[in-house]
Amino acid sequence: MNTNFTSIMNEKHEIMKQSLGLDYSQFEQGEIGFDYEKMMASSPYSFEEVQMIQQQQKIGDTPLVELKNFTKIIREHAEPGYGARIFVKDEACNPSGSYKDRRASLAVHHAKVNGYKGVICATSGNYGAAVASQAAMQGLHAIILQEVFDSKLIGQPEILEKSRACMSYGAEVIQLTVGPELFYTLLAQLKETGYFNASLYSPLSVAGVETLGYEIASECKEKLGRFPDAVIATNAGGGNLTGTARGLLRAGANQTKVIAASVDLKGLHMASDQAFNRKSFTTGHTGFGIPFATNPDRVDVPRNSARPLRYMDRYVLVTQGEVFYVTEALAQIEGLERGPAGNISLTAAFSLAKEMPSNQILVVQETEYTGAGKHPTAQLTFAKENGIEIKRGHPSENVPGEKIVIPRFVNEISCKDIDLNQLRKSYLKNKLKDISIDELTGDDKKYFCEETKWSIDQLEEELHVLSSNRV
Repeated sequence: MNTNFTSIMNEKHEIMKQSLGLDYSQFEQGEIGFDYEKMMASSPYSFEEVQMIQQQQKIGDTPLVELKNFTKIIREHAEPGYGARIFVKDEACNPSGSYKDRRASLAVHHAKVNGYKGVICATSGNYGAAVASQAAMQGLHAIILQEVFDSKLIGQPEILEKSRACMSYGAEVIQLTVGPELFYTLLAQLKETGYFNASLYSPLSVAGVETLGYEIASECKEKLGRFPDAVIATNAGGGNLTGTARGLLRAGANQTKVIAASVDLKGLHMASDQAFNRKSFTTGHTGFGIPFATNPDRVDVPRNSARPLRYMDRYVLVTQGEVFYVTEALAQIEGLERGPAGNISLTAAFSLAKEMPSNQILVVQETEYTGAGKHPTAQLTFAKENGIEIKRGHPSENVPGEKIVIPRFVNEISCKDIDLNQLRKSYLKNKLKDISIDELTGDDKKYFCEETKWSIDQLEEELHVLSSNRV
């Protein structure tokens, strides 16, 4: 087994090259940078072709719904003249029930036209269901790899629901315990089957989300006469935000603020067996959002197409209890029952809308389907069974992995900001860990400015501080 493991890991670059049909070496620029826009342009499909492919696969053109009841409540708790209009892009209307259908569409289509017999992906669930759904439409076999259990073979209800969804579309689901074997298993399956790697982080995946941002901008312009003032995207691996932001820019909405939102799970390590079942959210949380922002190339492909720091204007956190509260409120006040993970950005909108003038437009960029395992009741019951205290109170009392606090009143919902400059500094330190700062070229610095949204003067200042700290 050890020999097999070593052999597979030694072949990882060639396996990835064959399973994606993409040679990433053509994008490299020195030891640090790479040509991001050239990589994104490597997709063989124009934007218009992406739209056509998705329309053929029953994806997109989802409703943009105004949450009038939510807006009314928010204005009751805002200062006079404040309380932006809240709209939500109802992505639960896609075939498998989430925006992930957009991410899966191009990969599965590309596999089909290039003669692959099947597709493989590693996922927490929604993306797996999307890949399985698209593969079923295209007549391809799908293998979905999931980390489902801790070492005691106990699985979270949300992940088990996602496994059920993948199986319902005819996919073969390989369920794993949390740990390092996921990447090895992915490589081994790709080598054994010769299937296409429907990676979450390839140019095809992120390009598929651009239609979402484009639709938001176009529909707002058509129905409301202008682009939205802000769009909130739930942030985990970064592809959701990156693709949406690129779509907004493509539509001309370059003044629209792009806000990232995640559930605060500070202190819970995502690869920890002990912490695995002590979190109620398997995605959309800081355990993915922060590491993937500060070190994006920690994925299955050589270069990650999801680069959230290039696009986010603000990053806010909400608590688990607040998301469960808003999920119930959405069902009982707006008549829309949607899954909690898809309501993370909506929870942030409850707080952010109060800061914005009443004539402004705030768009929540996605929803997701709900099911038995995704319902708040199932997730809170599971949390209680794992020794987590569930109580009503102020969200500030929330302690990830120990206590989930459900707000008592709507005006207790708030979000807290992450310092984007601190994330950028962490990104810079990660990239320059083993590289001499004195050896950076003009191209290297240009690349860092693009990655961080810093000016060259800001970058030079941070490089000086980093260099001084090394002495």
